[in-house]
Amino acid sequence: MHTYREQEGRVLGTRMELRKRRRADTSRVIRVAISSALTALLVVGYAVGDLTDVFPGVLTLRDVANPSYAAPLSARTATAIAGTANRSKTVDAAAAQQLIDAFAADPSVGTDFSIAIATADGTVVASHEPDAQREPASTMKTLTALAAASVLDMGSTLATSAYLSQASGQTPTLYLKGSGDMLLGSGDNDPNHINGRAGLGTLAKTTATSLKQRGITSVAVRYDDTVFADPRYPATIAQNNPSNMYYTAVSSMAVDGGRQWTADQQHDPDSFTSYPVLSMTPAADAAVTFAQRLTEQGITVDGSPVAASVPSGLHAVATVQSATLAEIMAFTLRHSDNTLAEEFGRLLANATGNDNSPTGATTAVKQELDKLGVSTSGLVMADCSGLSDGSRLTATTLVQVQERNLRVGGAVAAAEGLSVPGLVGTAKSRLADQALAGQLRVKTGSLEGVTSMAGNVSRTNGGLVSFAVIVNNPTNLYSARIAINKFMSALAGL
Repeated sequence: MHTYREQEGRVLGTRMELRKRRRADTSRVIRVAISSALTALLVVGYAVGDLTDVFPGVLTLRDVANPSYAAPLSARTATAIAGTANRSKTVDAAAAQQLIDAFAADPSVGTDFSIAIATADGTVVASHEPDAQREPASTMKTLTALAAASVLDMGSTLATSAYLSQASGQTPTLYLKGSGDMLLGSGDNDPNHINGRAGLGTLAKTTATSLKQRGITSVAVRYDDTVFADPRYPATIAQNNPSNMYYTAVSSMAVDGGRQWTADQQHDPDSFTSYPVLSMTPAADAAVTFAQRLTEQGITVDGSPVAASVPSGLHAVATVQSATLAEIMAFTLRHSDNTLAEEFGRLLANATGNDNSPTGATTAVKQELDKLGVSTSGLVMADCSGLSDGSRLTATTLVQVQERNLRVGGAVAAAEGLSVPGLVGTAKSRLADQALAGQLRVKTGSLEGVTSMAGNVSRTNGGLVSFAVIVNNPTNLYSARIAINKFMSALAGL
């Protein structure tokens, strides 16, 4: 039994413990109250500061001016920028022949020339030796463009991809494979230009991210350039390609078409007038650029890139896409790019089951022109661009191709890239009458001893005409070019 003193001690202890708890609860309440008061004070203080514009905020005691707005513009009903072409408007044949006679009278032209003028329905209303075979120079590109645009999906793009191989016990290997984009950029994708739309810098960034996710920091690089078979050069192209200025090997990939600009040559990727020396190893150069971009992303590249086909069964870890084929064709025609013209022929050959070769490309172009009802009598294609020695065609063939460009359909892409004299392309400086700016769409042709022009004209008084002029062996090449300028401008007045 507990004694009385023991019981009394326990009671006193309990009372003391209760007093401690009450003091702790009271202290906690006081701290919470003080904290809440301080918080409220800060809120009120900031609100006062906000009202008096001492602190930033939405509150203010100042008058706020109502915003004022200018009177809305009057709405106007849209009208057509250009009406439907009048394809039935006739052409005064005598007036057209007078233009040809005036051209022939220019002593600089000589006697070795052909001309054809046709209405919008293809009827030739005036001509001079339209069925004589003559060397066309780059007007040949309009044949390739029409044939390719009639078959290929011009809204499609060309992919450039990186594939990863991880064989056991070996250094991981990246395979760079192109499908024909010869307008790759060396940096990031450029959505504002055709040339450089797909960038090897972007491809390298995406590839590096994929590698790092796999724990890979070191790779070997290979490049697959097999989309086009050998030979890559048309047989007689070297004669008109001094110092590799105008053509390089058609390839599965290239940076800026293989153009090797010097440091002081500033230019817009889509608009330039000088022609630097072209690399003769464009695919290998693209692979080296890709390897450099990988290194910048923290990936070690073992050795130099070498050519090798992508093993079967691999999947792409990164891909970039070119501009559309329609955009690339426009670039081709406006710059008279011989390599890209040859590439369109090769793409056409691959699409139609023809031989993957320069001969297969020219065969494919001729076959498609025949299907389109274009006369190919007298047509000899040494290549798809007109640069190679030995090409021949007639003004009849050339003017029929231009007339087909006026028709609605998928092949209209063949006309979209034609040069507009006074505005863009190789004929930018060829407009004889500034009042006619925008009414002509043409393709130029120039070689030693050759000047040519073909295209279509919006007539000032309505209607359309197509034309083709081929001059071989002029007595004065420069003056003959001026005579062509005057002739095609005069067509607008028919």
